[in-house]
Amino acid sequence: MEINDPFQAEDFKKCAAFHGHICPGLSIGYRSSLKAMEWLRENRAEDEEIVAVIETNACGADAVQVLTGCTYGKGNLLFKDYGKQVLTLLSRKTGNGVRVSLKAGALELNEEHRQLMGKIRKGDATDAEKERFQALHLKRSRDIMENTEEALFDVREIHEDLPPRAQIEPSKSCDRCGEPTMASRLSAKDGLRLCGGCLEG
Repeated sequence: MEINDPFQAEDFKKCAAFHGHICPGLSIGYRSSLKAMEWLRENRAEDEEIVAVIETNACGADAVQVLTGCTYGKGNLLFKDYGKQVLTLLSRKTGNGVRVSLKAGALELNEEHRQLMGKIRKGDATDAEKERFQALHLKRSRDIMENTEEALFDVREIHEDLPPRAQIEPSKSCDRCGEPTMASRLSAKDGLRLCGGCLEG
C-alpha cells in the first residue's frame, strides 16, 4: 500500500463498502461530491438541509449518498435520467447551489479496457481476462482519484428554485390489492382508487 493511497481514505472506504467495489464511476462520484460539498461549505445532511440532483443512476450515485447525506429515503436525492455524470447540490440554508459536471474524456477507457468490459458483460471472458480487466479498472479508478479537479470537472455556481420537502401523508388502501398507498399516489379508474402497480396491470 502506498503511504498516501487515496483508496485508504476513511470516507472513500465507506463509499466502496456501500457500493460493493471500487470502480471508475465510484471514484468520479466521490471526487464530485467532495468538490460540491467544499464549494457549498456545508456539512453532511442529517435531514433535508441539502438537496442533490444526479443526472445518472450509475455507480457514482452511491458515493453521493454516502458523502452528502442526500438519499432517496429522505427525499433529498433527485434523479434526472439524462445519462450524464453531473451532480448539482443545493443548500436550503443559504439558497446557494453548485453544478459539478465531468469534462469530456475524463472517464474514457482505453480500447483494451472497453473490449474486456464487453466480454465480461457477455459472459465470454476467461479468468485471465477478468483478472486483467480488474487491474485496468482499478488503475483507471486510481487515476481519477489522483487527477486534479481542474482536469476532471467543470464547476459553476447555479441559482435554482429548491424543490419542495419530501411529502409525508397518511396512506389509504388500494381498492384492488388492498395495499396501503400514499393517498396522493392513488388514481381513479372505473370507479376505483388504484395504486400505480394495479394501474399498470
